[in-house]
Amino acid sequence: MTLSTQTAPTADILIVDDTPDNLRLLSTMLLENGYKVRKAINGERALQAVEAVPPDLILLDIMMPGMNGYEVCGQLKASEKTQRIPVIFVSALDDAFDKVLAFDVGGADYISKPFRVQEVLARVQHQLIIRHQEQQLLRQNKQLRLRNAELKKLEANLDAYIQVVTYEVRPTIADLSDGLQQLMDQPDQDLKAAAVLEEMDQVLARQMGLLDDLVEGNQAEIEQIRNP
Repeated sequence: MTLSTQTAPTADILIVDDTPDNLRLLSTMLLENGYKVRKAINGERALQAVEAVPPDLILLDIMMPGMNGYEVCGQLKASEKTQRIPVIFVSALDDAFDKVLAFDVGGADYISKPFRVQEVLARVQHQLIIRHQEQQLLRQNKQLRLRNAELKKLEANLDAYIQVVTYEVRPTIADLSDGLQQLMDQPDQDLKAAAVLEEMDQVLARQMGLLDDLVEGNQAEIEQIRNP
């Protein structure tokens, strides 16, 4: 039976089971539903496969020779590289204690053997959808962090600009304006010189107004950054 999925059909699933018949059955089922499948016959090989290329999901048996499924899952969850990979335990152990232990070591779900095809596909699809949504959230959070860093940098640049204009440029223009005013106030001033001084004073007044507008605009932008 083919089950439609909302996840990418090329999702990579690793099956870990020491029983060849189980590997064949699960892999056939998943391949028929469009999934990419890899297989491992024990825990050690499973960890090697995950280390080489992390899968999107793992179907993991518990009772295996050497390293059991609990130990495999524990190692996966202890690594930052693999801790987010969902693990579905598929086991003949049906005791409540075994299921609780499976979740305690980090399992995302538990399927009891003998399993039904529809149940396995539904649980696989569910975990892949959750993983897809989680990855989207992680990407969005990363983008938000980058955006916040850019905004903080912009805020710092705008604030520095305001400081320079307020405490350096504006006082300089004010001093020039005062000096022109003193020249304009001198008696017996040549009419042509007086006209030039008047024009210069008007230019300085316009520059001061532009600076005030820029400072006000930048302050408003800073406020918008701080309180979007």
